[in-house]
Amino acid sequence: MNTQTDTFKGSSPVMRDTLYLIPARGGSKGVPGKNIRPLAGLPLISHTIRHAIKAGANIEDIVVSTDSEEIRKVAETEGISFPFMRPAELAGDKTGSYEVIIHALDEMKRMGREYQKVILLQPTSPLRSADDIVLAAKLWTPEIDMVVGVRPARTNPYYNAFEVDSEGMLHISKGDGLFTRRQDAPEVWEYNGAIYVMGVRSLRRSPLSGFRKIIPYPMPEERSIDIDSPIDFVLAETIIEKTRP
Repeated sequence: MNTQTDTFKGSSPVMRDTLYLIPARGGSKGVPGKNIRPLAGLPLISHTIRHAIKAGANIEDIVVSTDSEEIRKVAETEGISFPFMRPAELAGDKTGSYEVIIHALDEMKRMGREYQKVILLQPTSPLRSADDIVLAAKLWTPEIDMVVGVRPARTNPYYNAFEVDSEGMLHISKGDGLFTRRQDAPEVWEYNGAIYVMGVRSLRRSPLSGFRKIIPYPMPEERSIDIDSPIDFVLAETIIEKTRP
């Protein structure tokens, strides 16, 4: 196995700016082998690795966190080395992103590298661009917990999202329900899963659910597709073909 371990042996901790972390476990119930399934002629994960490189990441600061030898081999063809593999206990369906991030930070620290921030790039968002990564990163400061990629929410709690009250009746989720046009309601966002820029101090202090200082990085629908099913591959491939120069 090609690793970076020898590079770090005996060295004092070095502070680096950004760890580009790509989480890609081997198991996938919806689409088996999803992270290495071809999309527009490339394995899915290769799109994200190339985005990070094009965004200016040093290759030694790109870490693919995986438990899969198949994913490791694909990533190595893109020039990625592996200082560690993800342990099986962090590769289950119920493992959260936070545990994976902390594991990666701890492993890199053990090998002599610490980071100011982490940019988490999920391979299931292949239509983000390198420019998206660069621009989102520019929004982050040490005073901010996280910058996160967002898209306009499909459902607006001021307009067409409803709750059931104690009497079993529907009522608007937020506000007084007097908006008659969606465009008049306050703008709301949802995470698109494409980019997370997080301060390491914030991560060491609390899980993502405890973050309070969060800045949105708005992205259009066509770059916010999250690959979760076979039809998502078809949609993403169609968009790539339509937008390819």
